[in-house]
Amino acid sequence: MVYVDANLFIYGAIEEHNDEKAAQSRVILTKIATQKIFAATSILTWDELVWICKKNLAIALAVEIGQSFLSMPNLNFVDANKPIAEKASALMTEYGLKPHDALHAATAILNGEREIITDDADFDKVRELKRVSLAEASR
Repeated sequence: MVYVDANLFIYGAIEEHNDEKAAQSRVILTKIATQKIFAATSILTWDELVWICKKNLAIALAVEIGQSFLSMPNLNFVDANKPIAEKASALMTEYGLKPHDALHAATAILNGEREIITDDADFDKVRELKRVSLAEASR
């Protein structure tokens, strides 16, 4: 299984961000839905996705996108908990990660994932994870 970062869903939802990344994200999302990629993400991804959508789109559309995310087939959702927050804190200290990135990295690591699909190069610092770009994962 591979961990997927929030930016995959954000690019897939908001095409205006970058048409190429939007297309790559949609290919990856289709691979997840059809079980060509087995993936997991934090339930906190919903917050990031809906927040960005709300800033760029009508609130009703942001809520609809959030609901679609929650009902995505074959995507495993990992709950946030205290051990993940504690690990995130340690990763912030060790790698200088932002809080959301640290939470994603901690979630992946504590759930045995070794790869993360993301275009966020900050994850390159995290020795415990291998970053797979959207371009790589969409091939």
